[in-house]
Amino acid sequence: MPVPYYELIGVAGVFQILIAFVMLQFERLTTQNITYQLLNALGASCILFSLFFHFNFSAFLMELCWLAVSIYGIYKILFLSQHDVVK
Repeated sequence: MPVPYYELIGVAGVFQILIAFVMLQFERLTTQNITYQLLNALGASCILFSLFFHFNFSAFLMELCWLAVSIYGIYKILFLSQHDVVK
């Protein structure tokens, strides 16, 4: 039985998030790196897409929050880091 395309997209999203996490743990990326944030945002988006076909509220809530935090991280890197606010 072939795997539906939306499940493949969801699995790709899982791998994107896992790759970001592994690269963070091996110090190949930092949380201030745009690649780390993009991998997380894209991964969460792919998982959310797959959930439209087989909805699970807890997974939806988790991925929605993951996406929101990743978008904030991207915003922070692109717009707030340019101003280097002194604390």
